[in-house]
Amino acid sequence: MSAADQAAAPVPAHAPAPTTPALRLDLLVPDRAPVRPRTEGRLRALDGLRLLAALMVCFYHYAGKNGEVAQSWQQSPALRFPTLSQFATYGSLGVQFFFLISGFVICMSSWGRSIGDFFRSRVARLYPAYWAAIVLVTAAGIALPVVAGPLRPDEILTNLTMLQQPMGVPRVLGVDWTLWVEVRFYALFALFVVWRGVTYRRVVMFCCLWTLAGVFARVADNPLTDELVMRDHAPYFIGGLALYLIHRFGHSLLPWGIVVFSFLLGQRYSVTALWHPGPQGAFHRSPYVIQLIVLVAFVAVAAVAVGWTSRANWRWLTVAGALTYPFYLIHEHLGWFFIRVLYRGLGLDAWVTFGATVLAVLGIAWLLHRVVERPVGPRLKRALAARAGGAG
Repeated sequence: MSAADQAAAPVPAHAPAPTTPALRLDLLVPDRAPVRPRTEGRLRALDGLRLLAALMVCFYHYAGKNGEVAQSWQQSPALRFPTLSQFATYGSLGVQFFFLISGFVICMSSWGRSIGDFFRSRVARLYPAYWAAIVLVTAAGIALPVVAGPLRPDEILTNLTMLQQPMGVPRVLGVDWTLWVEVRFYALFALFVVWRGVTYRRVVMFCCLWTLAGVFARVADNPLTDELVMRDHAPYFIGGLALYLIHRFGHSLLPWGIVVFSFLLGQRYSVTALWHPGPQGAFHRSPYVIQLIVLVAFVAVAAVAVGWTSRANWRWLTVAGALTYPFYLIHEHLGWFFIRVLYRGLGLDAWVTFGATVLAVLGIAWLLHRVVERPVGPRLKRALAARAGGAG
């Protein structure tokens, strides 16, 4: 039969009707970016930004809020440091800066890794310094109980899991709540992206769907969905993920669009969460300054992504990046400890005490990195890999 005869042949009555192909959302996103990936190297400028974010949070805890730190200074930091406190109160935005950087770094470090590699690298990176920080802050709290509230042994042991917040257990480290946010981000990214292998398409789809989930979670206003989706923090992680795609594959409208959407949502969430028009003489946050800081954070990481900071390749930035995590863990409570000892105990000047406290905590962070992180982290990672190999 000729082709014409085949075209004219009647369709049997029992033949199935033509079907419309099912919509494949993953086909709406290209499998890869239009350009070849660039060669990876150490982004030392990103290390510097991480330390800057940690110092922002540190200044907030020492001079930008009331509470325990006011007891250490014997008066509100707004009165003790009237000028510094006006800037330090915005230091809490260093946390959002961290989340933005974390999205970038996690996407970079998980590319080409299996789910097992991803899990082992996160455990080896987070837990050794964290356990050491729990011990240090607990000891400081025993020596000077006002530094950290007394906890029962069962509560301290639960803190070692890093899951104390969902368990409803008091925190040994005040900054622990951000680690719980990070852990949830790792779990989501591992489940929906790393499990099947990190690709351009999967990261883009993850960013888009997570953005929509965050919006729907706000409409639902349900505590469980809020915990799962992290609607207030998600835009920063998503923005970091998209900026890494730009760094790896070059400029493209789609990831830049994700970055812009993430900024627009992130600045809104930050203003509603942090805007605090306090009375005269107290801490005050302007919504315009909050928006500006969020914009600067996005621009700073974008500058790293597009290569504008490639000349910032100084070795000391690597050291700064290495100090960031242990410094962030211990700075709050140990800082209050040093303020009480130096300012109230030894009678040092307030500014001298402030500077000496920051330097002392940085020194302890360096010791934690050298004595705990560097030897214990790799050994823990190898032990986990050996166990996995043996089980296989």
